[in-house]
Amino acid sequence: METIELTHTVDASRESVASAVDDLEPFMRAAGFDEVTLDGDELTIAKAVGLLRISLDLELFDEADTVLAYRQVDGIFEDMETRYWLENGDDGTTVRVETIFGLDAPGGSLLDATVIKRQRTKEIAGQFDYLDERVA
Repeated sequence: METIELTHTVDASRESVASAVDDLEPFMRAAGFDEVTLDGDELTIAKAVGLLRISLDLELFDEADTVLAYRQVDGIFEDMETRYWLENGDDGTTVRVETIFGLDAPGGSLLDATVIKRQRTKEIAGQFDYLDERVA
């Protein structure tokens, strides 16, 4: 399993940041997904990555201390879970994001762990930018 973990401090209250994350469709679009469909606890996201079109069916789940948590139900990963935490700080609210994933086809996929980590880092950075703009 591979792990990506990033943190970012937003100059806003925890409540404001949580509200922006809870507005899930624009929050996921900020990660660069051009298709975002939310139906209850089921979330489908899709985007073009190079020559490929990636689509993931996700399930939202509750986990103590997270503001958002989801896992892949169907898609390119063997397993994938992402969690978002918020922590109060002197300079605002720190957002911590962790994605853990395993690939279906080790060594044989066009998407290797390095590509996934680079892409996921860009997606999370887009969400951090969105939070800065939305709640600042």
